[in-house]
Amino acid sequence: MKINLAKSAGFCFGVQRALNIALKEAVSGKKICMLGDIVHNEEVVKLIRKAGIKKIPRLAQGRDKTLLIRAHGVPAATLEKAKKSGYCIIDATCPMVKEIHRAALHMEKKGLSIIIIGDKLHDEVTGIIGQLKNKALVIDSIENIPLAKISKIRQAGIVVQSTQNLEKVGEIAEALMRRIPKVEFLNTVCRPTRIKQEELRDMPGRNDCMVIIGSKSSANTKRLYEISKSLNQNTYWVSSKNEIKPAWFKGINSVGVTAGASTPKSTIQEIIRYLSSLQVD
Repeated sequence: MKINLAKSAGFCFGVQRALNIALKEAVSGKKICMLGDIVHNEEVVKLIRKAGIKKIPRLAQGRDKTLLIRAHGVPAATLEKAKKSGYCIIDATCPMVKEIHRAALHMEKKGLSIIIIGDKLHDEVTGIIGQLKNKALVIDSIENIPLAKISKIRQAGIVVQSTQNLEKVGEIAEALMRRIPKVEFLNTVCRPTRIKQEELRDMPGRNDCMVIIGSKSSANTKRLYEISKSLNQNTYWVSSKNEIKPAWFKGINSVGVTAGASTPKSTIQEIIRYLSSLQVD
């Protein structure tokens, strides 16, 4: 069975940068904490915990403590509260997410109503909303466009969660532009996501089956799975080799493998080794 690994599989720039910052700070001897997980991957979370960085549910007295801002970013009010509480801040927010913050703020200052195409409860979206003075409208699918609210908007600025499905973003943006008189649309899907999705448009057709690696809590991995599944029904989403069933590969000559932006190289390599060891007919 031939195994074809996507060139773009695994960590994106933003995740690798956040992890590098976290591990570098961890050896400094500082008391470091985070609000939530640095990224959506259990193995990376274990690594961070092992390094001595603690996850906290809420801000407390921050004297002699360092708050690490994770890759997804946080609302501006959270950052301000942390500073006032005495925390030293280390910002590991992905630079591409920071760009979305700046873009949304710039549009709002121009008097535009902000619309975010993204997952309503995702940490990145919460962070984008939290940069703005006015309430933003979040749309997660073309089926869930709130037409009554949209009809009241005369001019809008649209930004996008960085890991959204490019095709679906285009559909939603087009539908909004038909209904809102004036629209400024900035497609802020990041370059690593674009590359992963572009590669995935081709792989499912060239392989008998596909394996998508990543945590079930990872939004970008879910997107890769959905794209692959729509192109090849023999698509499987796993977070570790333990979830793989040898029966999936009976009669399979080639398997394509890719991984989400928060999946570590060690997990990918472990699964590749396991697939290579399978004896299938």
